Amino acid sequence: MKPHLHSAFASCPDRRETGSEKWDRWADRDVLPVWVADMDFRTPEVVLDAIRARVDHGVFGYTHEPPGFRPALADHCARRHGWQVDPDWIVAVPGVVTALALTARLCAEPADGILTFTPVYPPFLTLPGPAGRACVRVPLMRGSTAWSIDFDALDEAAGTSLPKLLWLCHPHNPTGTVFSRTDLLQLAELTDRHGITVVSDEIWADLVLDDDAGHVPFASLDHPAAQRAITLVAPSKTWNLAGLGCAAAIIRDESLRRRWRSVGGGLVPMVNPLGYAAAEAAWRHGDAWRCELLALLRHHRGLVLERVALIPGLSCLPWQATYLAWIDCRATGCADPQVACEAAGLGPSDGRDFGLPGFIRLNTACPTDRLLVALDRLAQAFPAA
Repeated sequence: MKPHLHSAFASCPDRRETGSEKWDRWADRDVLPVWVADMDFRTPEVVLDAIRARVDHGVFGYTHEPPGFRPALADHCARRHGWQVDPDWIVAVPGVVTALALTARLCAEPADGILTFTPVYPPFLTLPGPAGRACVRVPLMRGSTAWSIDFDALDEAAGTSLPKLLWLCHPHNPTGTVFSRTDLLQLAELTDRHGITVVSDEIWADLVLDDDAGHVPFASLDHPAAQRAITLVAPSKTWNLAGLGCAAAIIRDESLRRRWRSVGGGLVPMVNPLGYAAAEAAWRHGDAWRCELLALLRHHRGLVLERVALIPGLSCLPWQATYLAWIDCRATGCADPQVACEAAGLGPSDGRDFGLPGFIRLNTACPTDRLLVALDRLAQAFPAA
């Protein structure tokens, strides 16, 4: 059943000619962009009001964490996820990708390995190389209803490549998997046994679609591996704030926190003051908007699954979190699904960038009428033989 939707999600601003990475990619072609993971919706008014108030102050000097930033995140972690975070554990960073790159240098030496599950968000695959670290890929298993961790393959990779880090994307991008407490405890046992530090990217934690698939922060576990873990969070996916560049690392280990800023070598800028204002407002006051968004995203998930099931050769497992559909095109016989989609006027993300050719990732965070156009074009890309 179609949810009652707030007007904020029924339409959206025209993002063309605004420097939008998403919309400029095919600016000279009739291609509907549904690729990079930002939303086409305006951020909530409570966040815009906070930005306006900060702008009205009129001074934008060098800015570290303002007084409300860390308590706002700590309160959000407790309220949303039952995780008691000491505000002193929180360190601001311009983005989760930046934070991942820092952990490669902070917790591993040159030529050390970094484990990650594939398919995965592309920076997990590309960042280790420039840092002089090796990327060790462990494929997830695709079941009939869900993706899951192959713990035997992970144990073998950990024992043979001797990695120092595991980069965990949780909830997982692009499959939308929410790893269970049982999964996470098994992961904690394995990484502890091999002396591996877990870095958990939990940027999607506030967009879990199903009530029975609640997010468990890895670092909230009662386990030694959790005590050593680094958690990366940001309000950017949930409240559409990516362009403001504000995220946080939650690091219990005091020695790691002390080394965090210096390891950037002067290459990592300070978070800008508008990013701080937006993040604090989103964590403090953005939950009503988030809940309305979730209703829309659940509706959109249903639309995508229904339409994909009607297109010969396509399949898609229900995703538990995010607004991203991970669509298997391999049974279509199409040699290049990305090219086929673009030829039909649709611009998804190419599965090759995530380490799994033959798939596409489709962003559903747009008005429903626009998503329906995208699904029509998807059907045109893969007509029945």
